[in-house]
Amino acid sequence: MKHVKPVSWARWSLITVWLLTALVSVLDPDRIGHSLLRQASWLPSASHDGLIELGVVADLGIGVWMWLKPGRPAYLAAACMTCLMTLLATVIAPTLWWHPLGPLSKNLPILALLSILIAQEP
Repeated sequence: MKHVKPVSWARWSLITVWLLTALVSVLDPDRIGHSLLRQASWLPSASHDGLIELGVVADLGIGVWMWLKPGRPAYLAAACMTCLMTLLATVIAPTLWWHPLGPLSKNLPILALLSILIAQEP
């Protein structure tokens, strides 16, 4: 069996996270994204669908970018998007930091993996 390098595992695991996040956001029968956005009373409800669609496009775009053209620009974009989404979710629902499934705390190892991938690039 061919040995797979840890950097390759890191890259493919992150691609999977980004692409599955896009897919789940589209297929979400429980409308979790809408539920989260409703907690931000300062956001007009008419903007919720558009914001979720923007998130889907961003997640899909970064996942495909990291898949087809891996490199420092893709990893930096992913790190910036992770930080932005974490910050926004923290403002909207800070209790997500204490959620048992870690919707925000999981972003810390994601950023660690991205920093490793960034460091591996020339």
